[in-house]
Amino acid sequence: MERTLSIIKPDGVGRGIIGEIIKRLESSNIKIIAIKMLKMTKKQAQGFYAVHKERPFFDNVTDFMASGPVVVIVLEAENVITKYRKLMGATNYKEAEEGTIRKDFATDIEKNIVHGSDSQESASFEISYFFNSFEIV
Repeated sequence: MERTLSIIKPDGVGRGIIGEIIKRLESSNIKIIAIKMLKMTKKQAQGFYAVHKERPFFDNVTDFMASGPVVVIVLEAENVITKYRKLMGATNYKEAEEGTIRKDFATDIEKNIVHGSDSQESASFEISYFFNSFEIV
């Protein structure tokens, strides 16, 4: 079994679509093994996105991620990283496939409803950034 991190971003939480996203996860046979809501500070968002600190979007994404509550979720399934990234859809919601989370709900390329780890290495870092071993069931 593989694990990955999902974040329902402030735009998803603010629009009240947490339940819809969870329903899509569960309908795709992806198991939720940890979940919590939190509000990141700018510094915490910068730590999470540190790998992107030289990118031009770094300030925008960290401001956005600190702008409201998020829901962080640890997911588990066979090939869950690939499976979840397909369910999310392309980063640019305009290019995402029909029926994906981003195609159905995103309104902006930077405010695109959800985040998902892109590799086992990033999943390991990202999960441990938000959860300790006692919080993962």
